[in-house]
Amino acid sequence: MPYLTEDRSSDVDAAASRKRAPMLIDDLNWRYATKKMDAGKSVSEDKVQAILDALRLAPTSSGLQPFEVFVVTNKDTRAKLSEAAYGQQQLVDGSHVLVFAAWDNYTAERIDMVRDETGEARGGVSDNIKEYYKNLKGNYVGRDAEVNFQHAARQAYIALGVAMVAAAEQKVDTTPMEGFEPAKFDEILGLRAKGLKSVCILPLGYRAAEGDWLNGQAKVRRDPKVLFTHVA
Repeated sequence: MPYLTEDRSSDVDAAASRKRAPMLIDDLNWRYATKKMDAGKSVSEDKVQAILDALRLAPTSSGLQPFEVFVVTNKDTRAKLSEAAYGQQQLVDGSHVLVFAAWDNYTAERIDMVRDETGEARGGVSDNIKEYYKNLKGNYVGRDAEVNFQHAARQAYIALGVAMVAAAEQKVDTTPMEGFEPAKFDEILGLRAKGLKSVCILPLGYRAAEGDWLNGQAKVRRDPKVLFTHVA
């Protein structure tokens, strides 16, 4: 009779989680909205890819991922984007700019695209999958376009948050921004022809040793007793 061994995989997983938790908090304490990037430093492509891989895995409502992300490295284009972002230099001094562009509306074609991708990944479009996405189309298609765009934009913000956490883990600095002119961004990147509208941006780079008034400042967050209400 073979010996039975105790399965301690759950204990190992729990121990690993406890070890990772302080590391995540350290990463979040390390990051801040960088005000001045070092123009002489560039983020390596492997680090950028790690950020994009995490961003791709961000959760979204019904898994639709109703946005696209434009990874801008061209210096001339970043200069134009900087002008449309009120001259904020992080777009030119950093090495990459991520532009999050949400679907301008939900359509049957877009939802069917996600349905088909789901079927391909899960061995076929089952009746359950067909019914699920049929219901989604019934809820979204025909709804006011602005309502749909705002819903899609909120999904992009989830991905923005995941990207910032992933960047912090890679020790890459970021500056999340809403302070730009979306219509000009849309024109520069040709987004409207793709049925997209820019909603937020994320320059990537490395903090400058000098000239950043926020570098080294204490991180200020609300008192947990005020921020959190526990309902038992």
